[in-house]
Amino acid sequence: MTKRFVSLPVVESSIYIFGGHQRTVPGGWSFFEQKHQVFELMCTIEGNQTTEIKGVSEYTYGPGDAMIISPGTLHTNWNTSKTDEMTYITFHFNIESLELKSEIISTMANKVLKADTEIAQLAMQTAQQMVSDSEKDDLSSEKLKIKVQINLLKFLHGLMIYNEHQDGSQSKFSEREAQTAREIATMIEDKTEQDELSHFSFGDICRELGISQGHGHRVFKKVYGITPLHYADEQKYRKAKLLLGSPENSIEEVAYKMGASSISNFSKQFKKWSGITPSKYQRQMIGKRSVKNVKEGGYFE
Repeated sequence: MTKRFVSLPVVESSIYIFGGHQRTVPGGWSFFEQKHQVFELMCTIEGNQTTEIKGVSEYTYGPGDAMIISPGTLHTNWNTSKTDEMTYITFHFNIESLELKSEIISTMANKVLKADTEIAQLAMQTAQQMVSDSEKDDLSSEKLKIKVQINLLKFLHGLMIYNEHQDGSQSKFSEREAQTAREIATMIEDKTEQDELSHFSFGDICRELGISQGHGHRVFKKVYGITPLHYADEQKYRKAKLLLGSPENSIEEVAYKMGASSISNFSKQFKKWSGITPSKYQRQMIGKRSVKNVKEGGYFE
């Protein structure tokens, strides 16, 4: 009898959640015009909220309704009522999966998700659970972060299942546009993965694909909600973190492999990405990888 072998997938993922809160605002409240390079989920608990998508339309939604605002969307939120209070829950999130980003933008972003739909109910359940967990006094900071991540992952999984049942007829971009965006993304990933990252420009990629820079930029942003430059920065940041996470790599070696002109320039760029210096990040990672007990110490892989 042959014993079964099941291979588990390699998972290299980074999710980012910020700006989350529940808030009750007075009549006439409004928030200034803004846009982000991430998604924003808005859920109305009580009252009515209006979101204006710049250059598109205004959307008013009430209790139980939700809206996922896609990256790069210039928008303004306000309390529809001039006199009555309005309560909402919001959080911003980013994911590495371009495929899922594309699915969300294509089928469910920048439109009102009505309270009686499965997707709005999932959004409301996710947001309210995050608020409920955040109110608990018995959860440590680390446990709370884990629970918030679990809730977001369940939400994303639900979005994927929901999208599987869509026929694609209301997609906001064509299959040809999606293919072009995927080709651009693949070339950015491939060039970033080079052992010694050379400087490459978006113009180089477009020339290789036989398209203009303007067309490539418009299509990529339409499909993925972010600019090609922003995606290239995300990929470089991911590679820099991986290199710094290996204790055998010095800061100088990482800067060289990243194609930086100097250690100083690399440090400035990394701090712009992460908010901390490469050396501090490396110390944090080495501390997490260190295994110590009474008899021995070392690193684990």
